[in-house]
Amino acid sequence: MVLIQNTLLGSARKKIRTYLKGKFLDTLRLSLRGGHGGNGLPKYGGVGGQGGAVYFQAKEGTTLKDVLHKYPGKRVLAGNGEESSKVRILGRRGGDRAVEVPVGIRVLEEGGELVAELDEDGKTCLAAGGGSGGCSGNSFLGKPGQTRMVTLDLKLIADVGLVGFPNAGKSTLVKALSNATPKIASYPFTTIRPQIGTIEYDDYRQVTIADLPGLIEGAHANFGMGHKFLKHVERTRLLLIIVDIFGFQLSQSHRKRNCLENIYALNRELELYDKTLLEKPCVLLVNKMDKEGAIDEICKYDKYFGDLQDGLKHCPEELVPRQLINLERVIPISAKSVTEIDKVKRAIREVLDEKAEEKLREQNAAESVDDDSETRRDQQLRGKLREQGPRIG
Repeated sequence: MVLIQNTLLGSARKKIRTYLKGKFLDTLRLSLRGGHGGNGLPKYGGVGGQGGAVYFQAKEGTTLKDVLHKYPGKRVLAGNGEESSKVRILGRRGGDRAVEVPVGIRVLEEGGELVAELDEDGKTCLAAGGGSGGCSGNSFLGKPGQTRMVTLDLKLIADVGLVGFPNAGKSTLVKALSNATPKIASYPFTTIRPQIGTIEYDDYRQVTIADLPGLIEGAHANFGMGHKFLKHVERTRLLLIIVDIFGFQLSQSHRKRNCLENIYALNRELELYDKTLLEKPCVLLVNKMDKEGAIDEICKYDKYFGDLQDGLKHCPEELVPRQLINLERVIPISAKSVTEIDKVKRAIREVLDEKAEEKLREQNAAESVDDDSETRRDQQLRGKLREQGPRIG
């Protein structure tokens, strides 16, 4: 009877939606312990083996879900050192434990202090050292390995970060631009986890774009899942801000904001979270231009897109940012009908290349100044060391 009841109740339960099963992990807490050092052998002066160490290694294609699958108990233990014996005076070192993690991981201690940042493939860091082996200096007693609790915090590494409020058309745009297949629907918060897409050009150039879940006002203060999403913007080289030409209203209890106000609101959220984000180049996309009345709407605000300072008089006081974002391009688009998508691709590439060239020129100029300074120092030094002999007749 119980079996039949459970079966009937089980069939009545709603099935878990497919896109919720693969939950995106960008934070994982692990307990680490280095290996215990082996004991020495006082009779023969034997030295115990060093305990193994735990270290992290960044590897492309790895995810935090892979780490969790490999260590379901969230504990990583290195091997203990071998004890000294009469047949092996020097004990063998304990086995190290290498944990492969995604590229872009930050290793944080319990208090939030940064241990290491693994932002390149193959980069490693020591996370928990092994204990020393027993010898005459420690009464031949092996020492315990380092015990540590760390958090692996992932920040996606992408060329472009897509930022906007819910239902602005981010997922539709990413699908049109790249090879990603995000969930698309006509209601807010369809993107519940960050995704990486790749824009491919005819000359085989590739640019990665991060589709981030929609922000809400107060994201900088971690409302919603603000910090969880905003942190992924930090490592991008270009911000792609997308707004709905008809504005956005989170719910009936919230005031609807027009297109221009949404730009200032996003500017404000980025500034309050980390004002250095405003130093990144930015391209503004005004979406849903295929809808009726879109032309009339954009005519109201397009004169302010070129200079956001002029539009501040129409901005509510609570949305006024201290520092305005610098818009490199403003492109009206329709992500749904793929209108002007090729123009967006060209703009992304052009801005990235322009900024890369500027950075290269600045580096060359700095190196030139350093070379000139070094040359002057060498000339001054040679002048001081030059000997002045007596003149002959």
